[in-house]
Amino acid sequence: MKQRYVLTHTEALKVVTAIQLELEKANKGAAIAVTDEHGELIALLRTDGCPLASINNAINKAFTASREGKESKAIGNSSKDKGWPMTNFGDLRYTAWGGGVPIFHQGVCVGAVGVSGLPEEEDMVLARLGAKALE
Repeated sequence: MKQRYVLTHTEALKVVTAIQLELEKANKGAAIAVTDEHGELIALLRTDGCPLASINNAINKAFTASREGKESKAIGNSSKDKGWPMTNFGDLRYTAWGGGVPIFHQGVCVGAVGVSGLPEEEDMVLARLGAKALE
């Protein structure tokens, strides 16, 4: 038998809260999504001022990072370098935008966090901050 680690809703809320606090300090709005290792949603927060399209974008960024165990931006760059459209991954939820960061426990991807609503670089910084909240 193989032991498996899973991201709990309590841990997902720690990730969301860490990012929420940063957004509130800066008076900025964004969507924050945390997914399990399969890319399925555990937690979602849409803060005040978040653009509506950012909700699905945050979920898709986390989905991509969970499924591939890499940042969503790296998946997009890899696909672009190979000349592949993102649809080659077989699911329309895959995205090439930065802001999705995998969450690892003992070297295994247990989920991911996605942030959307700000410039891509800011989304990426916040998502990394959220992933580090569990270290």
